[in-house]
Amino acid sequence: MWNTIFDRFISTIVRRGNFRVTYANGKSKLFGGGSGKPTHIRFNSDKAVRLVLMNPEYYLGHCYAEGMFDLVEGDMYDLLEAVFTGNPDGDFEYKPWMKALAAVRYRFRNFRENNVAAKSRKNVQHHYDLTGALYDIFLDSDRQYSCAYFETPDSDLEQAQLAKKRHIAAKMVMNRPNLSVLDIGCGWGGMALYLARLLGAKVKGVTLSDEQLAIAKSRATDSGLSDRLRFELQDYRHVEEKFDRIVSVGMFEHVGRPFYDQYFQKSAQLLKKDGVMLMHTIGRTDMPSTTNPFIEKYIFPGGYIPSLSEVMPAIERSGLKITDIEILRLHYAETLKAWREKFMARREEAKALYDEKFCRIWEFYLASSESAFRWQNLVIFQFQLAHDQEAVPLTRDYIQSAESCLRNIEQKQGTGAATFPQQAAE
Repeated sequence: MWNTIFDRFISTIVRRGNFRVTYANGKSKLFGGGSGKPTHIRFNSDKAVRLVLMNPEYYLGHCYAEGMFDLVEGDMYDLLEAVFTGNPDGDFEYKPWMKALAAVRYRFRNFRENNVAAKSRKNVQHHYDLTGALYDIFLDSDRQYSCAYFETPDSDLEQAQLAKKRHIAAKMVMNRPNLSVLDIGCGWGGMALYLARLLGAKVKGVTLSDEQLAIAKSRATDSGLSDRLRFELQDYRHVEEKFDRIVSVGMFEHVGRPFYDQYFQKSAQLLKKDGVMLMHTIGRTDMPSTTNPFIEKYIFPGGYIPSLSEVMPAIERSGLKITDIEILRLHYAETLKAWREKFMARREEAKALYDEKFCRIWEFYLASSESAFRWQNLVIFQFQLAHDQEAVPLTRDYIQSAESCLRNIEQKQGTGAATFPQQAAE
């Protein structure tokens, strides 16, 4: 019975392509007409069919991780491509029971995102305190674990991650030396190092990850910039100093909706009256929703990706002024493609670090994340915020000028404490 129901379910989703399903009883069926790259999955139990049918958002990844089905042809990205592009009439259609499950999750969303300080640290440790050797497998040499900025179609990951740092630094209006900067969620220290090395900034980076902190501190010492870099294991809510600039890259996704007001009000408190803040975060282009249940359990507990309508009111209530918003489209899809391909090329190394289940979880995480940016509703928001509307130039020409200046500094290996030309409105 479940096989028949599953056949009907898939036939409404995959109407074109070459997608084959083989069941535990050995019976097989082709969907999509058979044209194009073949994708073939084999269920190893009837239970897996039932679970995926009932709640595909969670159980597709879970059952794959548990070995309840295997990929005979193609990989996880191919499977998701078949699902999300297999309907010539439009996007993937959520079925009534899937909508009902999402509604229940939406009702209890604040409970899952109750990221008080202790819970935030636990959530961060779940993901970011994995061994650094894992991240070396698929990230760039600077361990930038956020959306890169592909200036040209032929940019590689290293170039695009450098361009991301350059683009963010340009929008921070670093127009004089010795500016104090707070890096909220500093990761392994790459952004802070860039600002200190190329622009002579004095940066404090805060993280809740022991692994990231240790590496960031080591990098600061090795770079000879310890006098300009401080890295601390600290929740941003406990920072007390004031700063000329604040930067936050890929951290806001971990804040949780109940704490948006607190986040922006604290940022407003920490930012000097003539200061500039740049926040780079994943966002959604549609209505408020919920976190994918597989991602929430296995990858980013407590995380949530906001719609623009959820962020704007909290900014407005904080008293900060929005001086610029930029939407980066498909840049993260290309970033995740590069990560996924690197991970798969070195999958056996990841398996040696952990196990087969871990590798399957991460295959699904990287492939499903890429598909969400490529075919669904995810983008990157870059918010530029200030107390004073004249803290940044009144036209956007300064961004390109600053990026050009930074390229010149990078070509000189970033030696010395070079600065941007005077570019802010004075």
